[in-house]
Amino acid sequence: MRMYDIIEKKRDNQALTKEEIQFFIQGYTNGEIPDYQVSALLMAIYFQDMNDQERAELTQAMVESGDQIDLSAIDGIKVDKHSTGGVGDTTTLILAPLVASVGVPVAKMSGRGLGHTGGTIDKLESVPGFHVEISNDEFIELVNKNKVAVVGQSGNLTPADKKIYGLRDVTATVNSIPLIASSIMSKKIASGADAIVLDVKTGAGAFMKDLDDAKELATAMVTIGNKVGRNTMAVISDMSQPLGNAIGNALEVKEAIETLQGNGPEDLTELCLTLGSQMVVLAKQAATIKEARAKLEENLHNGKALQQFKIFLNSQGGDASVVDQPESLPQATYQIELPAKSSGKVAEIIADDIGTAAMMLGAGRATKDAVIDLAVGIVLHKKIGDEVKEGESLLTIHTNSEDVDEVKDKLYRSISISAGEIEAPTLIHGMVTE
Repeated sequence: MRMYDIIEKKRDNQALTKEEIQFFIQGYTNGEIPDYQVSALLMAIYFQDMNDQERAELTQAMVESGDQIDLSAIDGIKVDKHSTGGVGDTTTLILAPLVASVGVPVAKMSGRGLGHTGGTIDKLESVPGFHVEISNDEFIELVNKNKVAVVGQSGNLTPADKKIYGLRDVTATVNSIPLIASSIMSKKIASGADAIVLDVKTGAGAFMKDLDDAKELATAMVTIGNKVGRNTMAVISDMSQPLGNAIGNALEVKEAIETLQGNGPEDLTELCLTLGSQMVVLAKQAATIKEARAKLEENLHNGKALQQFKIFLNSQGGDASVVDQPESLPQATYQIELPAKSSGKVAEIIADDIGTAAMMLGAGRATKDAVIDLAVGIVLHKKIGDEVKEGESLLTIHTNSEDVDEVKDKLYRSISISAGEIEAPTLIHGMVTE
């Protein structure tokens, strides 16, 4: 078998076989196939696409290129949730204890963030003492005991995907549905979950800005998941503005606590209940979405979800007293208000730009080696469709530097106010199931 023939075949819009895909993935992972030939194949895939079977075979080959996490020692159906990213996306911090509180085992493998704010692990490390450096045996033991644990990603999970993604980044082949879908799904499948709920974002702050593109990606990922034996579904949710109100690590932990107390922002709470209901049904802890949602709502209001969060933090070395005393989380030195320059209704909040402003404060990483300031960030007081008066605060900047003029300018350019009628955007745009 030759890589030349595989490139030629895909260039001419022919479907690749399982053996050809495995040859390419194994050879590239092992360093036997050079970058220039893989670049040519990626461009051929970009233009010619892949059918459902090819996408599933590509995903499985990437899964088999490295470590696969065995969660079979955990009792019950393990359901994972994956979000395609956004600004202020605190859902994992809420969903993990909330879903665990109704008996669904949540064995979560998370990473650190590169971008607007830290990843789930960075956010959790805002809690004094919390750590994810636990052995696989301890991880499994904690999930069996408490129904929830979070561990850092294995260094050798889907090495083929890491190599291919690095190449896509420099060969203009990132925006390819089969390559995006197989990249995301390979990591989820290698992480050992039995079932997967996908939160596919669309809008200005999402990777997929266009709703039709988001639906296409969601369908591709659901199809891959189900073809390789994982019960998979997707929710398509809005990211035209930040989710919730907080953008920043400790600030998002505080907002997660408020949400678990039943006092969270409406959009964040609704999305968590929507995703959580799907997770509970896939785990067979409820027969219908309605029944699952009722269980989750009950535990949001009776304190069980919040108690589960405390148990989770404590079991991984975290100071669970932050739940009752959120002021003990990292605090920024300065809180600076951003007053509205005119009256009207908020017409636009460009999520990406708000996220960039938070990163400018130090809430995120521009490079892998950058150090995150866990205390800083932004808390919105107004969302799209809300009425605002001139001089009223649009948001609070949490910063450890008084010099935030550049950040203020960025924020003013990111928020527009209109005299006309403005409707709040739709939060859930649809769902994709088998």
